Amino acid sequence: MTTPHPFGRALCAMITPFTATGEPDLDAAARHAAHLVAEGCDGLVLSGTTGESPTTTDAEKTALVRAVRAAVGEGVPVVAGTGSADTRHTVEQARAAEAAGADGILVVTPYYSRPPQAALEAHFRRVADAVGVPVMLYDIPGRTGTRIEVETMLRLADHPRIVAVKDCAYDLLGSTKVIARTSLAYYSGCEELNLPLYAVGGAGFVSTVANVVPGPLREVLDAFDRGDTARAARLNHLLLPLTELMMAAGLPGTVTAKALLDAGPVREPLQPAGREATDGLRRAYDELLAALGDV
Repeated sequence: MTTPHPFGRALCAMITPFTATGEPDLDAAARHAAHLVAEGCDGLVLSGTTGESPTTTDAEKTALVRAVRAAVGEGVPVVAGTGSADTRHTVEQARAAEAAGADGILVVTPYYSRPPQAALEAHFRRVADAVGVPVMLYDIPGRTGTRIEVETMLRLADHPRIVAVKDCAYDLLGSTKVIARTSLAYYSGCEELNLPLYAVGGAGFVSTVANVVPGPLREVLDAFDRGDTARAARLNHLLLPLTELMMAAGLPGTVTAKALLDAGPVREPLQPAGREATDGLRRAYDELLAALGDV
């Protein structure tokens, strides 16, 4: 059996700050990581979708793990995204992340080739066999084109190092089935499902919005754990306008988070948020802070 929260409950899918010339700003990454932990994040997930993993190099990913590990110390879980469309490459990156100090690895479903379920299962087992740290599967069929089906997830749960799932499948029924039948820790990767998934036994969240408001997102879980479900629901409602603008208004979460944080450019093919979008995000952020002051 795994622990209910192998990487904590409140995890941030961290941005990768860049300099004005487009290089990774490791000093800014270290500062941001330390800030997130101070504001309530239990752990950090690097080089995921929000961390612009498709456009950062292997060496940049490894350097980011080292910088963040040094910034937050040994007591804070650091999970490194190492997934790719190539099993061999994924294994290489997983081993590099482990050597650089990652406490776990995030492995996305291989994309574009759309492997059948048996091949998908073999891919995840091959990666998990190659490392000595826990593995979080990343189920995001809207981006990869392939779902990790419930029966596949049930079989993968017997691997001793596959302990968690970042759930972006938008299938609460399927996720609940796996939660009920395995010890896999399910982390919501879709902010609007943070509270619903937690309520049916999820482990917490891996959140892009947590780059901006880590404390309030954590407080939703804290209130629920205290039995104050009314407060949890109220806070969740207050967070929705900003969440919708950041995650469901036509711009990727990487773009909107960096616009709010002034964390440097994004790498092409992404483009920065325009003035109108940025102004709207800042209004929603200010309105959220004002509303939270009254709760």
